[in-house]
Amino acid sequence: MDIPRLLDGRLKLRHLILVDALSEQGSVVGAAASLHVTQPVVTRGLHDLEAVLGVSLYDRGPRGITPTVFGDAFTDHARAVLAQLTQAARHVAEIADADRGTVVVGTHLAGSNLLLPRAIAALKGRHPLLSVIVREATPEVLLVDLEAGRLDVIVGRLTAPADDATVRHALYEESVRVVVGAHHPAVGEAGLTLPDLLAHPWILPGTETVLRRELEEFFVRAKLPLPENRVECTSFLTVRQLLIETDVVAVLPGLIGADDPRLTPLPISLDPIGHSVGITLPRNRPLSPSTRALLGTLRAAAAGLKADGAHHAEGTEPLAQA
Repeated sequence: MDIPRLLDGRLKLRHLILVDALSEQGSVVGAAASLHVTQPVVTRGLHDLEAVLGVSLYDRGPRGITPTVFGDAFTDHARAVLAQLTQAARHVAEIADADRGTVVVGTHLAGSNLLLPRAIAALKGRHPLLSVIVREATPEVLLVDLEAGRLDVIVGRLTAPADDATVRHALYEESVRVVVGAHHPAVGEAGLTLPDLLAHPWILPGTETVLRRELEEFFVRAKLPLPENRVECTSFLTVRQLLIETDVVAVLPGLIGADDPRLTPLPISLDPIGHSVGITLPRNRPLSPSTRALLGTLRAAAAGLKADGAHHAEGTEPLAQA
């Protein structure tokens, strides 16, 4: 097939934005809503883009659209271009005023209650006019946003090795613990075992998370069923309040709630479940000065967490090389 001429003026920036939205939303209706345009505008734009490329980007079905092999490939390139343009605009702004930059951080449960707040506090102490935007979502959603340039860095559990699109740096190792409210009847109970807790309601991570899969495997090895009376949740604010107000049992990263006297870890081992907490960065995108400044305070905050029970990961690329 002939190579499409993408610089002849027919390809527009709006086409790249449209593909990003269509692939993220999985439907014309969803893309139109996210872009605040009508469905005919989205459909017409997609037809125009497919005419430029000479291929079909999506398979249409009763439940929405699915990217073809061409759609997957073009989405990756579109997001890379959008990310570069976003960084270019912000870089120019930061050159104009180095203390008024912006860094956008994505986070999930691990690292969100101590590491990131301490790093942000240190960053703002040095650069009070630098804006920090924090967005919380599942690791899968955060990776898409990082690729598309909507995030500069992800802070949290490292769930996969580095790949062609990302670079990951571990900051410390964190255990996973069984946690209850300080008032819970199991606190102080002698000879407590995991089966003793199955009569209580539990809070488990969502089925889409790595920790949930690891817990399911742990229960299988222990020849125990998953608790039937359970809530699935990854919001620490919700988990903490339920722990404080009810007799639920939760599984949380070791540093989550470590400084909250209303929460109590139980002496039940979940080994070998544990994880590295660190940062995920785009591999092929220059880091802005604001992002580099945050990385410095993240490294310092992680070093300080050693006193709280975290252990530095071994055999990982030093953060200073990020």
